[in-house]
Amino acid sequence: MQNPDQPRNEKQPRLYRLVAWAVFRLSPKYTLSGAEHFPDESCVIVGNHAQIYGPLAAEFYMPRPHATWCIGEMMDRKQVPAYAFQDFWSMKPERTHWFYRLLSRLIAPIAEYLFTHAHTIPVYRDARVVTTFRKSIDDLQAGTDVVILPESAAPFNGILWQFQEHFVELAKLYYRRTGRILSFVPMYVTPRLKIISFGAPVRYNPEAPDVDEDSRICAALMHAITGLAAALPPHRVIPYPNIPKDQYPMNTDAFPDSTPAE
Repeated sequence: MQNPDQPRNEKQPRLYRLVAWAVFRLSPKYTLSGAEHFPDESCVIVGNHAQIYGPLAAEFYMPRPHATWCIGEMMDRKQVPAYAFQDFWSMKPERTHWFYRLLSRLIAPIAEYLFTHAHTIPVYRDARVVTTFRKSIDDLQAGTDVVILPESAAPFNGILWQFQEHFVELAKLYYRRTGRILSFVPMYVTPRLKIISFGAPVRYNPEAPDVDEDSRICAALMHAITGLAAALPPHRVIPYPNIPKDQYPMNTDAFPDSTPAE
């Protein structure tokens, strides 16, 4: 998908571009705040998932050429049903699970088509992960930003769920190949206010031990994104898991449990 107001990507099928246009018209229309924080060179943009809203916002509204990490299971119709139910709807009331299992099967061919033709990089959790990192570094070298929404199933605070740390490996591999320092730009997507906020970049330090850098960069990004959310007017946060709407937290409920890593 891409913003229909931007130049067309003629490599994408006409049917896909039609679907992208329809989805864009039905999606929230965001304004961008803090885009001046982007470095001159390509970077990794790290943000909250906000269920489907994070990926859609990334696809339509990033200010520069980009590719978003997408779990490989959503690009394979045989794997979509199990993954979609577990990740999207398993926290729904148990009495509704039959419906969401059926829905997971029905969306499989649609999901495969859309995510395969969007500006995505497939993310694998087996030996194929090598291709995920190789494609990401190739894109960064070509001047394309990489968007990653790395929340996991473990709560962090009133805004975010804990980040998976493996994406930081990109900075190490990028530095080894190019000798350049990679920047990670924090992003907060809030559909309720129709704002996408960006913060000051967190830069990789090649002199620090790898394990320390994983933790430092993730902690700094989670703190920065929490700060972006807390600085906005009161609003309901759309959390990573698809929990009942009456359980959505307020951004004023945030309780950062760490300070920015130096």
